[in-house]
Amino acid sequence: MAKRTRSPKRAHESRCPALDDESSIEMDPNAVAKAFVEHYYSTFDTNRQGLGNLYQDGSMLSFEGQQFQGAQNIAAKLASLPFQQCQHSITTVDCQPSGPAGGMLVFVSGNLQLAGEQHALKFSQMFHLMPTPQGSFYVQNDIFRLNYA
Repeated sequence: MAKRTRSPKRAHESRCPALDDESSIEMDPNAVAKAFVEHYYSTFDTNRQGLGNLYQDGSMLSFEGQQFQGAQNIAAKLASLPFQQCQHSITTVDCQPSGPAGGMLVFVSGNLQLAGEQHALKFSQMFHLMPTPQGSFYVQNDIFRLNYA
């Protein structure tokens, strides 16, 4: 992908701090996807409320078939999940560039271990990341499913 120029960023504009360092300017999709996935699941496992700033008003989450639109509604859904502690273990991360606007599709599979449960749950999640004018990314679309097979 082509290099992007970056405008000065203001602290409140940062969507994913893991993607704000200068190495992300090169826009290597795999490096960006890896940094995003590490940031997202680390935040989910330790401070779920902190995920809200990764979304915008036009963002959409499909969680087990239920749809939520907008950063506030998505953050509320994630905060309302019926467990307090969990640990994600990522198995695969696949990434593709998406369209001329510099977007990126990120597909994740892994295991979700809930506190107090003996067996981990398998899950799949897809993110459609879009660039911000500040040089970072936000989540435009997010689809999450548990894999019961």
